[in-house]
Amino acid sequence: MTGQGLHGSLPAMSLLPPVSGLAVIKDLERLPKALKGAVVAIGNFDGVHRGHSVVVRAAEASAARLNKPCAVLTFEPHPADYFAGRPVIYRLTPEREKGALLAGLGLETMFVLNFDAALAGLAAEEFVRQVLVEQLAISGAVVGYDFHFGKGREGSPAFLKEAGARYGFSVKVVEKVLADVDGSPEAVHSADTRKALEEGDVAKARVLLGHDYVVSGEVVHGQKLGRELGFPTANLILDPSCRLRYGIYAVRVRVDGVVRDGVASWGRRPTVDNGPPWLEIYLLDFKDDLYGKTLDVRFAAWIRPEVKFDGLEALVAQIEKDVEEARALLA
Repeated sequence: MTGQGLHGSLPAMSLLPPVSGLAVIKDLERLPKALKGAVVAIGNFDGVHRGHSVVVRAAEASAARLNKPCAVLTFEPHPADYFAGRPVIYRLTPEREKGALLAGLGLETMFVLNFDAALAGLAAEEFVRQVLVEQLAISGAVVGYDFHFGKGREGSPAFLKEAGARYGFSVKVVEKVLADVDGSPEAVHSADTRKALEEGDVAKARVLLGHDYVVSGEVVHGQKLGRELGFPTANLILDPSCRLRYGIYAVRVRVDGVVRDGVASWGRRPTVDNGPPWLEIYLLDFKDDLYGKTLDVRFAAWIRPEVKFDGLEALVAQIEKDVEEARALLA
């Protein structure tokens, strides 16, 4: 299910739900008693893709069976960024987006561990004892088949199972999750999703994620050139790690709880200034002021790459075509 444009109808998946219903807990030393003994799904959960969803659902089922709360245990910053000493990972879901998508799966609690030198230096046994047993007193853990933890990634799913037997908590390991990509089964990984987005293939990313790729941000002031050209845009500055392919996309945008159609340009505006990357969104049939509002933007379809035009007149002519194509794709 790759290619340029929509392949079949869009899934009935809402944009990011409000994060207000999700308790984000970063200080495990002050853990509320009601959350002691939870069943935890453990991992980075970047993208909250199909595989992550299966892990979360398994944790929810185990928690219901044991009559215990359910939570996700995740890490910030991404461990790869910590070990590199700089941002190296294209974050599919920075913390807010990750929390919102997890809330959309019905979760009410997200434990966020600060991935620092102390945590990176913990042996797998010490991570289990100090974090899972002493701080969280977990009743169960659910992880993916390729989950590793502890200093030097020495902790494996098999190690966690053995530790669970010793400490008295259950462990479920979720096997590889496959998605149908162009008629062939493909294992779902965050890395493959990143690669698809770097190529502008939001259709394939949708298949691997199980939902549309979504970004969010606060509308900031731009050059207001779009208004002068007859296409006023809402401008967002995305997470610096974003490596989505520069280009034009058909999008759906949540504005004050209402989902609206639009066309978005992600890139450096080579015809105008070739400046730092912005996401510029033109909402179809919408004129209200958006400055200061937070928008959630769902990428529905690829339209074309970003190119440099021979002047503003040619640019406007192409924008008109982009708008019509976005209308057709989103109809």
